[in-house]
Amino acid sequence: MVVPAYQEEKVIGGLVRAIRDRYPHHIVVVNDGSTDDTGKAALDAGATVLDLPCNLGIGGAVQTAFRYAREHGYEAVARIDGDGQHEVEDIGKVLEPILRGEADASIGSRFLGETRYRASIPRIFGIRHFRWLVNLFTGYRVTDPTSGFFAINRRLIEFYSDHYPSDYPEVDSYILMHRLGATAVEVPVRMHARAEGKSSITPFRAVYYMVKVTLSFLINRLRRFG
Repeated sequence: MVVPAYQEEKVIGGLVRAIRDRYPHHIVVVNDGSTDDTGKAALDAGATVLDLPCNLGIGGAVQTAFRYAREHGYEAVARIDGDGQHEVEDIGKVLEPILRGEADASIGSRFLGETRYRASIPRIFGIRHFRWLVNLFTGYRVTDPTSGFFAINRRLIEFYSDHYPSDYPEVDSYILMHRLGATAVEVPVRMHARAEGKSSITPFRAVYYMVKVTLSFLINRLRRFG
């Protein structure tokens, strides 16, 4: 289990304990240069903590975890956000297609099945834009292209350890999977509003994010990977 976390000292301990209570898996929290006690709270709750010396952003934090998994020989990794918005009980649902060998990636979608999640209008517009982009250029029929709740197998652990996008990686990862010929499925998961902390996505950053990710997605479609 991989949990990237930045300034999440109020929720990370409870999240780690909730995961440990339900799943007997190794939990790795990547403390992404937090200036609060996120790392200590995760360590006290029983996680292995990888402390980054500065804030690398979500892509760098998750890639650090993939490299840790590669070096320690793990066959599968599940990633869940450190802000407590996902249901811990859904981790098994996300992992199942990977453990059964049905796909290289299994992505939790908040828009499949019954859900109480209500996104803001700018976020809905952005998700629909990226859904169209991913479907058009990769053929993956996704409903939640910005989901940060997923699991991958050893093949993608090896690939992402060297090639994971550094900034806003969720959408870009689809074009990388497509270039690799990887298979992906979506499974329904529940998602809630943040209990603590504040999202980094403001209206201005939302527009910036859409333009930047769209350009990055199109450039990655043309890139060659060694």
